[in-house]
Amino acid sequence: MIDDKALDALFRFARTANAFTAEPVSDAQLHQVYDLLKMGPTASNGLPGRFVFLRSREARERLRPALSPGNLDKTMNAPVTVIVAHDTRFHEHLPRLFPHNQDAKSWFDGDAKKAHREAAAFRNGSMQGGYLILAARAVGLDCGPMSGFDNAKVDAEFFPDGRYRSNFICNLGHADHSKTFARLPRLEFDEACQIL
Repeated sequence: MIDDKALDALFRFARTANAFTAEPVSDAQLHQVYDLLKMGPTASNGLPGRFVFLRSREARERLRPALSPGNLDKTMNAPVTVIVAHDTRFHEHLPRLFPHNQDAKSWFDGDAKKAHREAAAFRNGSMQGGYLILAARAVGLDCGPMSGFDNAKVDAEFFPDGRYRSNFICNLGHADHSKTFARLPRLEFDEACQIL
């Protein structure tokens, strides 16, 4: 069991960041984030998540045309914006990532299994996006995940060969807490859960 300080950092006191200070995010921190998130479970250890860290002004300018107006300023001013995507051909890596079953790649091969393969890539890539948020919080960064953007424009700009597909984007940095909302309501256990 992790202690209350860790639970506070990961869940209780963490908020979605809407603005960031000028404090930079280092390469070492981005490596730390990935080295933690990659350890989270995915089906058959498929690891379909792909992460494009946009730190330079030029890289974020490429993202600008895809952003909704409400997300434009905060994204353009964030120290780092991550495109959380998934690899639609993740199964090609299964012989290395799931070595105890060399037939695993065949579970997703071929046109007949395309829908199954793409659903698995999206589902498990989404889980890895969640791990990204927790990993970033664990190393002392704040996160601003969002879906207010045009996926087709992002994919055309950053993934023109069609292999990767964007899921959501997430700003990373150190929050300007003067612009962070208070904790919003949450559903109670009995509203969201059942024990059968």
